[in-house]
Amino acid sequence: MFNHIVIGTNDIERSRRFYDRVLGVLGVGEPMPHHAKTGHLRLFYRHDGGTLAIAQPINDEPATSANGGTIAFRCTSPEEVNAFHDTAVAHGGISIEEPPGLRVDPLGQYYLAYVRDPDGNKLCAVHRPKVEA
Repeated sequence: MFNHIVIGTNDIERSRRFYDRVLGVLGVGEPMPHHAKTGHLRLFYRHDGGTLAIAQPINDEPATSANGGTIAFRCTSPEEVNAFHDTAVAHGGISIEEPPGLRVDPLGQYYLAYVRDPDGNKLCAVHRPKVEA
């Protein structure tokens, strides 16, 4: 459904250090840097047909996090969720909500972890166990 997601940052180098390590847990390689016509730097992380871009706001206003917004990253196992969470926290992220673990709701079972990146963007690492029918 999605082609790409763009989030803003107030410190592009801090964000690069954070996302290089956190997305590296998921097998994402180095970002492709790109300068907009305005000169603002954007980093494009491409993986499995999707793109996450980290960008300096082109309107020169401060980047802010989306209240109520979350970007969720699909993980292959609970261990990968834990590694994502722990790597994020080790590199300037903040663990939020409940500790990483299994959540059960009417839509199913999920192993989740939530963090905020250094700019306050809410990230989720999620693994949905296969349920036998």
